[in-house]
Parts: sequence; C-alpha cells; structure tokens
Amino acid sequence: MQKWALISVFDKDGIVPFCQQLKQLGYGILSTGNTARHLSENDIEVTPVESYTGFEEIMDGRVKTLHPKIHGGLLARRDLPSHLEQMEKHGIEQIDLVVVNLYPFEQTIARPDVTDELAIEMIDIGGPSMLRAAAKNHDFCLPVVDPDDYARVISALQEGTVNPLLRRELAAKVFRLTGRYDRLVAEYLSKPVREEKQEEGQREWPNLVMFEGISKQSLRYGENPHQAAHFYMEPGASRATIARAAQLQGKELSYNNIQDADAALNILRAFDDFEQPTVVAVKHMNPCGIGIGATLDEAYGRAYEADPVSIFGGIVALNRPVDGPLAERLAKLFLEIIIAPAYTDDALAIFHKKKNLRLLTVDMNQPLWPAGATTFKRVSGGLLVQEVDHQTASANWQVVTSRTPTEAEERALRFAWRAVQFVKSNAIVLTNEFHTLGIGAGQMNRVGAAKIAIEQAGSRARGSVLGSDAFFPMRDTVEVAAAAGVTALVQPGGSIRDEESIAAANELGLAMVFTGQRHFLH
Repeated sequence: MQKWALISVFDKDGIVPFCQQLKQLGYGILSTGNTARHLSENDIEVTPVESYTGFEEIMDGRVKTLHPKIHGGLLARRDLPSHLEQMEKHGIEQIDLVVVNLYPFEQTIARPDVTDELAIEMIDIGGPSMLRAAAKNHDFCLPVVDPDDYARVISALQEGTVNPLLRRELAAKVFRLTGRYDRLVAEYLSKPVREEKQEEGQREWPNLVMFEGISKQSLRYGENPHQAAHFYMEPGASRATIARAAQLQGKELSYNNIQDADAALNILRAFDDFEQPTVVAVKHMNPCGIGIGATLDEAYGRAYEADPVSIFGGIVALNRPVDGPLAERLAKLFLEIIIAPAYTDDALAIFHKKKNLRLLTVDMNQPLWPAGATTFKRVSGGLLVQEVDHQTASANWQVVTSRTPTEAEERALRFAWRAVQFVKSNAIVLTNEFHTLGIGAGQMNRVGAAKIAIEQAGSRARGSVLGSDAFFPMRDTVEVAAAAGVTALVQPGGSIRDEESIAAANELGLAMVFTGQRHFLH
C-alpha cells in the first residue's frame, strides 16, 4: 500500500531535503499550490492535491484541502474495519504524515502598513484543520508542524516504528500552536472593540485569560536553590524590555536578577518625562537610589550618594550611554548588573575586566509597555489581572495647607511622588529635587516606614520633602516628619482623618499636597 505524506508549508526552509528523504522511505508526496511548485522545481515528484481529490482549488486558494478525500485520509482509524471499508468505498487513501506550517498571521499584523484585508487573508483555515485532524488521529497519522522536528521524524521513520510518546509530543505541539494562533486572531479582531470601549471609559475583560510565553532560557533555580525555574518571553515583546535585552557580557541572568533588572528598568522609564539623565539603583526590587542631573555622571553621583551602602551588590540602570570615565566609577563597585542603552568602546574595555558583571542594553526609545497592558499575579486557585500602573503628573494635584510649596519644593515633591510608586508598600521616601535621601519600604505601618526613611536620610532629612504611596491614617507621620526637618509632603489623601493631617501640617508650618492617586505596590 502506498504511504502518503501531505506537505503544505509557508516556511519552506528544510522542506526539500526532508521530502527527498521521505521519497527514499517510499512515501508519495501530496502537496498544494506554491509548496507543490517549489518541490517540483527541486526535482521532487509531487501529486497535486487537486489531482488526487478531482476538485480544483477555488476562491483564490481559500478552498483546496477542505475535502473528504483529504480529511478522510487524515482521520480514518486503521484499526476499525468500518473506517477502512468506507475509505475503500469512497476511494480515500491513507495519509500517514502531515507537514504543515501556517500562514504568518503574527508577522503580518506586526507590519506598520497592515490592513484588515491583508490580515484577514492571512488567517489560515486549511492548515489548522489538517493539523488538528492529524493530531487527533496521531496514532495513525503523524503531524509535523515545526521544521526543527524534521530530522528526528526522519530518524524515527527510518527505524520503522515511531515511538507513541513522540507521536503524542508532536500532537500536543500542534494544539499548542493552533491554540495560540486562534488567540492571536481573536486578539486582533477584538482590538477595535476594546479600543472603542476604552475611549468610552470602559475596560473589556475577556472570559478566558491565558499567558503566552516563548521559552527563553532555563534558570539554575528560582528565588531559592530548591525551586526550579524557567524564563519565558512574551511574543512580540519590545526591545525596550528585559525579555528582549541584549546581554553583552557576564554570567547568565538568574531568576532574582531578572526580577530586579525589570524593576530597575520600570523605575528608570517612569522618569522619561523628566527628560534628564537619570540613574536608578535597585536592591531586592526596591530602589535604593534614584538620581537625576544635567549629565549622566552627575545623576549617577546623586543616585550613589542616596545610599552608598545598599547599592553594593545591586543593579544600576542608566538612561544614557555609558562612557569610559563613568565606567571607571561604576567598576569600583561590586554590581550584579548594569543596564544602559549603549556603552562606548572605552567603557566596554573597562567592564571587560570584570568577567562576572552582567552588561545589558535595551532600546530606551521604544515604549516599555503597550497601551492597555496588564500584569498578572498568581494566587492559589486563580490569577489576578490588572492594568499596569502608569503614573503621569497627577491632574488632581492640590495644595491643601495654608502654606504653598516653594518652586524647589514643588520640583522635589513631584520627584518624590514619582519615586514612591516603585517602593513596596507601606512606602515612604524622602527626597530633594535631584535624588532620593531615605526610603522606608514594605512596613506594616506608615509611621514605621517614615522613621526608617528618616533614619536613613540622617541629617539630610532637614529641608527634604516626603512622599507617601497612600494616605496618612492619622497625624503621627506628619509630626515625625516635621521633627526631622521635612518641609513639605505629598500623599494621595482620602482618609476619613485627612483634616487631622492637614491641621498638623498647618500647625507645624509644612506644605502638603494631595494627588488623588494611590500607588500601593505589594
């Protein structure tokens, strides 16, 4: 009995030698359209699908493999006499192998000039139908969707019997691919509906949420050595992200490195609208120093001065290229990672002496998050999904005290308000207009966080401003701040005891601003 392989591929890499080996193993080749022409041009004998089915391609190729002689050959169970009898009755041949890859829908919709007409024509119908049929009947029909599998499929066929586990693996790969393909199409089709609802102030939450990840690397372990871990990249991730960062040197990134580097990058990019050289130092996903300046060197100096102890063993992110003199300063520290848009040759030569230091580059000109992006947090039995906390200058910025902040205090308060968003709650930061001075993170009460920030700032607390990620539940934080020499505060407001805090600030001569925004980070 003739063995048949059905070949229909958009990506033709490797298909010619694969089919040559199939022919050597005694397979006849059924093929369609451009694939058939490509194989014929490379001296591989092909039976066109329309010759086999007796039905020509119609509707500009939209209908060519959707035929009982194709799907009967894919789906027939060889262990059921009734199926075999029906195949014989209708002149249906057994198809033992299907090699299909799909129209490039994802690449098409990524094009800046894509139109709906072009995108919709790139929705593959016949390909997924054939693959799903073969995958369902994988005990008898082997589905091959990935060119990387060609070599081991040929090796298995040469052995005479294909391992049932390989058949299962290839079938599962099909359903993962077609499931993802369908989600991409659904996302594309729903995008204008979602955008219209967003313009109307609504948020559409789909009935089913699935995260898609492309395997990027296995990690030695997770947060702790006893936890296995892997890093997956989101399809279409921007070159501005940690997932798409280029690593120029250093040890492989660890699970904790990736988390900390992502935190550093998010903090850094939050200062984009300050339009100044900015440097962020991070430890354990909290900033330990944020500095801005007229030059990157000045910004780094300020970030370092913010906390010269905690920066040791941390991650530093910079929003301008790093030159040789700054590299010399950075190289004096033990750092895990440096992130920047670029490095001069002099800087690279200096860093090259520190073999374990990880150097990353990212594209600072692209947005870090697409519009409407969401974040995910796994909980036992479920998934929490929320919009990314994009902070901009608060439209509800309101001075609520008798004293109005000075211009310098205003700049410092806006700096503090931007910084405190990225500190774990309860969060308090003390800053001037150029850099952080003291940070109190992750405390169970707000006055405790304030005391930590004030202690870290030391004498620098005098003349500083204070930012709080959430409202003051009572006046004690205002009193502690004033005693340390803080002159102005920024907080969301919204407590039932706001008047107590306002009264305390007025009594102590402090300026205070309400923003109407809260920025919890748990």
